[in-house]
Amino acid sequence: MAKKKEATVEERLRALYDLQLIDSRIDEIRNVRGELPLEVRDLEDEVAGLNIRLEKLVSSLELIDNDIASKKNLIEEAKALIKKYTEQQKNVRNNREYNSLTKEVEFQELEIELAEKHIKEFKAQIEQKKEVIAETKERLKERETHLKHKKGELDAILAETEKEEQALIQKSEEYKDQIEDRLVTAYNRIRGSVKNGLAVVPIERGASGGSFFTIPPQVQVEIASRKKVITDEHSGRILVDAALAEEQKSKMEKLFAKL
Repeated sequence: MAKKKEATVEERLRALYDLQLIDSRIDEIRNVRGELPLEVRDLEDEVAGLNIRLEKLVSSLELIDNDIASKKNLIEEAKALIKKYTEQQKNVRNNREYNSLTKEVEFQELEIELAEKHIKEFKAQIEQKKEVIAETKERLKERETHLKHKKGELDAILAETEKEEQALIQKSEEYKDQIEDRLVTAYNRIRGSVKNGLAVVPIERGASGGSFFTIPPQVQVEIASRKKVITDEHSGRILVDAALAEEQKSKMEKLFAKL
């Protein structure tokens, strides 16, 4: 990797503030997207979950239908046996044989009664599951519509900003390569520790940008001289003078306009 050329303090401050402007622009783009990507992912997961639930419900209906068919076959078999045993009773030779056949008929009648009870229970289950399927389909339709709407929103924002964001990310890396590593490390650390991501700020009305803490006049003079990198004792942010900030803003706005 090529060694970074030695830069003056002023050049470092300008490069740092340029980097801050680029990264702040990336932050703005991402803020416009906000929670949309997360919302879309959550909706996609919910839709997938509802589809799986529907598949399981439909499969369970098929299993119940098979159970009903099985019970109906059992009933037909039991009826056939009852008919057979009833016919055999006409030709018995003694009471023992007759009673034995009577017990067989009674057993088959109980089998029919139990099977019919099960069929009734299965049909009740089918009705309950059909209600759940209808509710799930309605929920799925509503979630799919919502997902389509949110995806449309996200796609529109991405179409507007994705190209610019990628170009800015590349520029951010290019500017970091122009700044010595220790300053990039400090910049990243400060940026990660503050809510608005502002690691380099100008002096505004005698105070650190975005802060209410006044900068002593002597320190303001030092900042304006651009002879050393000075940080705000309260927030830890790197400070630049207002004139430098305005010059760099004007320069970067022209750069952003081309992206």
